[in-house]
Amino acid sequence: MIGKQIALLALGLFSSVVITDSARVKRIKSGKVYAQHEAVHIVVNKVGPFNNPTETYRYYSLPFCHEHSTVEEESEAAQEEDVDLPETTISEKRLGAQRHRQRLGESIVGDRRETSPYEISFDDSVEWRMLCKRHLLPVDVKKLKDAIHNNYFFEMFVEDLPMWGYIGDIIDEDLIVGELVDTGSKTYLFTHLNFIIGHNHNQIVSAKVTTDTDRRVDITDETKDMHIQFSYSVEWIEEEDLVWKQRMSRYSDSKFLPSSFEIHWLSIINSIVLVLLLTAFLTIILLRVLKNDFSRYMELDDDAIEEEESGWKLIHGDVFRFPQYPGLFCAAVGVGNQLIVTTFCHLFLALTGLISTTRRGSLLAGVVVLYCLTSFVAGFSSIRLYRQMNGKNWVRCLVITAGLFPAPIVAIFMWVNSVALAHGSTSALPFTTILTVTALWTFLAFPATVFGGIIAKNYIATDFNAPTRTTKVAREIPTEMPWYRSRPFQILIAGFLPFSAIYIELHYIFASMWGHQIYTLFGILLMAFILLMVVTSFITVALLYFQLAREDHRWWWAAYINGGMTGIFIYVYSFYYYFHRSGMTGILQSSFYFGYMAVVSFGFFLMLGAAGFQFSLVFVKYIYSRVKCD
Repeated sequence: MIGKQIALLALGLFSSVVITDSARVKRIKSGKVYAQHEAVHIVVNKVGPFNNPTETYRYYSLPFCHEHSTVEEESEAAQEEDVDLPETTISEKRLGAQRHRQRLGESIVGDRRETSPYEISFDDSVEWRMLCKRHLLPVDVKKLKDAIHNNYFFEMFVEDLPMWGYIGDIIDEDLIVGELVDTGSKTYLFTHLNFIIGHNHNQIVSAKVTTDTDRRVDITDETKDMHIQFSYSVEWIEEEDLVWKQRMSRYSDSKFLPSSFEIHWLSIINSIVLVLLLTAFLTIILLRVLKNDFSRYMELDDDAIEEEESGWKLIHGDVFRFPQYPGLFCAAVGVGNQLIVTTFCHLFLALTGLISTTRRGSLLAGVVVLYCLTSFVAGFSSIRLYRQMNGKNWVRCLVITAGLFPAPIVAIFMWVNSVALAHGSTSALPFTTILTVTALWTFLAFPATVFGGIIAKNYIATDFNAPTRTTKVAREIPTEMPWYRSRPFQILIAGFLPFSAIYIELHYIFASMWGHQIYTLFGILLMAFILLMVVTSFITVALLYFQLAREDHRWWWAAYINGGMTGIFIYVYSFYYYFHRSGMTGILQSSFYFGYMAVVSFGFFLMLGAAGFQFSLVFVKYIYSRVKCD
């Protein structure tokens, strides 16, 4: 009865997600059609240091205008500015700081969208309008000055089109006309914004905002009150060549395609060359060695084989001896398989356009939902392998499987979310978002894991089908070996070669994850991921052969760790990127960066470890099935 209730809850939650997402997709495909002079809403989102993309705060945490000025206030200011006001001016004040309904992805990336007091009408250009007049106390001036010195930017939206701009700038005015007039610098606040909005017939297809340096205000002196007038202008342009469905293309075009598209292909070519070299190496070297070994072992009788005193054939009675901690091992393989399926599904959805590739929130929300939906894979593959290893406590293995990846995420989340709350950052997840993610795991991911485990336990054959029998007493492992066959050297090679195949592409992924660039080349990313899996599998098998050749039968964990070492290299690279390729600073940003990069690296460790082990298992079964053994 309880199982049925959980299943119904999971089905209802999944249905609501699908229905909501379907409505979202329909909205995206159609777009809003505006009537002439119809109100266009500017949505403000957040502010924060440009170099610290995770350190973001509510837009109205700074003393900006919460409401629009009235006609009377504007008329008086317009006379001073010597400009004409538009006829469409409305007398009622439009309020800002009204919260928008947040989607899951927006909450995860720290978006806090709110209304703004800007009054804009479709296809009505405006030369100048006053937004409001603010009386700023010294504490307000200091807050704005500190924000400008920390290189703060703001983010706004028009019809989901993002717009960015700086709050102010700092000018060094030591030298003017060759004479020393002042020491230090001056801090200026941008008080006028110019919105440039492009439309194709009755749909908005582009938007950007610029600041007017001629109307900036000097706020260097933070010890006195200030009266500041904020204003804006609107320019509408016709863009018949840009259709609504492709309006996001300019963001990717301006960031990547013209200057670096060739570099992405260079990365892929580099990976393909590495794969070909490794394939040639494995084909020529390993197959020649194996062919010689097969011929020798097939010709020798058992007594002669024992007299050889070396070679992988001698450990045929130990090579299929199951590893230590089989429950943890099987859980790691199962979760790795789940993450592989999740990654392929996510890349496929991004390629087909079912997930918005220009919105980080959509990408992250897609990862969360897909992880929950693919939990069946983890439960099924882990319990299937565990039963083949004659494991007895399959329930414990299932619990480990369900918590192996979420547990470190929860631990890291508790730390970084506490830091974000202490700083008042929007990066702290709202309580409702935490409840949503918890519900997804409780009513969808965990039941799917259990269901997969039950299917594997009751309906899948438990025979391991080892080609050789395992002896009762384990064979002694030789202790002396050359340095190039030692475990530290193997681990180094296992991580370095696959990492070199993705090094170039990894830079752009980091710039997208921890910067303001937009990554849309998911076709190239899919090829890079496939090549990474192939390189990892080949390297793992090559190292495995050398391990077996030195009569070391403890290959299970070794193959998994060798495969997953690329994840460790990715985490090491994250330190290099943080200190030498980014301008990130502060405890908040560093906590998020190193915390969640540990999660990403752990995910790669699980994925590539599972891929390397399973390819190695096929290899081991194959070579030992080709020789005669008692």
